[in-house]
Amino acid sequence: MTSSRIASLQQVAQRTNEGHQFGHCLADFLDGFYPSPKEEAIHDEPEKISSCYDSYLAAVADDCCRRYHWLLPQWCIKQERFLKEPFFAAKTHSLRMLYLMDSPAAFRERNIFVSDNALSRV
Repeated sequence: MTSSRIASLQQVAQRTNEGHQFGHCLADFLDGFYPSPKEEAIHDEPEKISSCYDSYLAAVADDCCRRYHWLLPQWCIKQERFLKEPFFAAKTHSLRMLYLMDSPAAFRERNIFVSDNALSRV
């Protein structure tokens, strides 16, 4: 994708706005983040992409803060970082019902419904 690893959520947003796929940018970030988690990687507010991606990045940061017992950055709790309408990462009714139950709290609170392992990397 790029010559250097994406090192922050700010860079995820920046690269997405430059035309790269959000999912690839986020995966690249997580691949570098998990082996050596650093609070500064999620601290600074990412630029706006779209309401769904903006909320998704806030949920990622929130989930990391819960996982590593860090303070939640203020940008994560801005009203525009919460979706008004629910977003489901699944199209089928049965998967939507599963995601309603299994979504991590940081995502559910932002009206985003994903699998319980949405941020897992191999």
